[in-house]
Parts: sequence; structure tokens; C-alpha cells
Amino acid sequence: MTASGVLILGANSDIARAVAHVYGAAGYPLMLAGRAPERFAPDMSDLHLRYGVPVTVHGFDVLETDSHAAFVANLPVLPDIVICAVGLLGIQAQAETDADHMSLVLRSNLEGPASALSQFAAAFEDRGSGVLVGISSVAGERGRASNYTYGAAKAGFTAFLSGLRNRLAGKGVHVVTVLPGYVATRMTEGMALPALLTAQPEDVARAIRLAVDTQRNIVHVRPIWAVIMGVIRLIPEPLFKRMKL
Repeated sequence: MTASGVLILGANSDIARAVAHVYGAAGYPLMLAGRAPERFAPDMSDLHLRYGVPVTVHGFDVLETDSHAAFVANLPVLPDIVICAVGLLGIQAQAETDADHMSLVLRSNLEGPASALSQFAAAFEDRGSGVLVGISSVAGERGRASNYTYGAAKAGFTAFLSGLRNRLAGKGVHVVTVLPGYVATRMTEGMALPALLTAQPEDVARAIRLAVDTQRNIVHVRPIWAVIMGVIRLIPEPLFKRMKL
């Protein structure tokens, strides 16, 4: 049993739920945060009964960046691990003509998560310890016609996590970037996903736990994605334009 607490931002997602179970099973007290925290009541009860760990719920809106400093300051205890599972795939075709939708995708995947993790980074730096985990995406490694708004946001988030990791190196605070690739969740429901390249939420959760325990920096949940994206990055731009990925 460990006394460390784990805070999960965006705790209503399938990946977040899997993360909660992985850490609950390991004996970690859990803090579930997101919009409409009353929706977490069934998860709270299940996690507590199943694993016997303390579970608390907290209201958190990633888009209300002005509230993030107060959110951190008002937590009953500063967790040792913060996992940001916030994300919004959005609809690329809509984002191309609807500025509000484009803004929502960009803010949900970059501005909001970066703002929240910045607040925790400052608190962890002051304390001299902590782990920050950001779930980004391989979609950010090169812009593709099918999802470039989402990809642009995730590219920014990956760069943010890299810079944050560099800034906090040697200060007792570790930053983990998670690149899941395809994951079978409600967000991807209805999409034809290749089985070889598709992880389950539980796979992502276990990869996060291993990365935190072993102090890894960047994690591809399915290692094959590192090879695929390495190849995609090498495709010359004239050829890439014709591929319409």
C-alpha cells in the first residue's frame, strides 16, 4: 500500500477510468476531477468498494483556465501524480469552416491541459517532487488532412510537455508524454480501427503506470507507432501532399 495520491483530470473518459482502476488496484488514493463531478458517484463507490482506497471527486473544467490556479490551491491535498486525460477529437470537416468548433478542439487539447499542468508544475516544483503525465497523440507528429486541427493541438501539447520536462529536470518533478495511437474508446466508436494498431484503455493505463514507475519520458503504448510515425515524418512533402492520409 502506498500513501501517494493520484489525481486524474478528465476522469470521465474511458482511458481515465482504466487508469483509476490500475492505480486503485495498486493501493493509491484516487482523486477524480472533471465537469459535472456528480457523474463520478458510481465510479467513486465502485473504486472504493473494489480496492478499499480513498476516492474523492472534484469539479474541474479544462476550458475555464482562469479557475485552474484556484483549483490547485483548494485541493485538500496536493497529489504526487497528476494524469491529464482530457481530450476532444472533434470533427475535422466542421473545424474547417466553424471557428468556434476549431477553437474548442484547440483549447480542449492544448490550451486547457497546458494551463492546468502549468499550475501543478509550479506547485510540484515548490515541493520538490511529483509526476505529471500528459496524454498526447501520434496525430501531432505530422499534419494529415483527416485530422489536422486535432493533430495541431496535440503537436503543441507534445511540445509543451517536452519543454516542461526540460524545465523541471533536476528539480524532483518528472514529466511523462504518452502517445497512445488508436484506442478503442467511446471517442473512436464507429471508426474502422486496425486491430494491430489499436490499444485498449487498459493497455494505456498499464503503460502509464509503468512509465511513471520507471521514470520514462515518452511512451508509445503500441511500440509499432514509433516506427510508423518515423516513416511518415520522412515522406517528402510533395509526395505527402498526394497521399491524403
